[in-house]
Amino acid sequence: MDKETPRTKTWNNDEEKLMKDLIVDYIPFEVTPEQINESISQNGGKLVVHGVLQRANAKNQNGRVYPREILEREGKKYTQEFVAQKRALGELDHPDSSVVNLQNVSHNVTEMHFEGDNLLGTVEILTTPSGNILRELFKNGIKLGISSRGLGSVEAVNEDNGNPVMKVGKDFELIAFDFVSNPSTHGAFMHPLSEGVDKTQQGRTCGTYCKAEDMINKIIRGE
Repeated sequence: MDKETPRTKTWNNDEEKLMKDLIVDYIPFEVTPEQINESISQNGGKLVVHGVLQRANAKNQNGRVYPREILEREGKKYTQEFVAQKRALGELDHPDSSVVNLQNVSHNVTEMHFEGDNLLGTVEILTTPSGNILRELFKNGIKLGISSRGLGSVEAVNEDNGNPVMKVGKDFELIAFDFVSNPSTHGAFMHPLSEGVDKTQQGRTCGTYCKAEDMINKIIRGE
């Protein structure tokens, strides 16, 4: 009996996206109420923060690594298609969707650039309902994280020391950066940005993370 010839499936873009997994990874950052007030006063009432958005070639707390060439490619594409067009919007807390929900938008990324393996960016907090909550969380000293959200696949590989690591695949597509309460990448914190502050400052290391759910509920209740 003749063997059946394997068939090759051709996928369109929508089908390919359905096959990809949602990949989210966090980076922590902290600010003080004093820094928040300074940023607001120096930026015409706007709250602007600056720091590490994502890090290449380093294993995060989820055990994933973003190769530099992939993160650089997606950073450039995101800058051209979203940042430059003033639509690099993100949400507050962790969406489980590959689409940015405009009702939950809290901020807009205004610029991105690489320094070494760190993808740095400047983020303006918007005066939306979620943006106002985010601003109050900052003002109350709550430690938050910024999370990259994208679609793609991961591959299990071994590091030089033999430890397993999940490498983000070449099909990765960056969707957005969201503010969250449970960061997962070590050693990078965002801070408020005011005029005259050097945008090239690196993030600051923090120990224990703070949960923001109680503060969000209090703000919603008007307490």
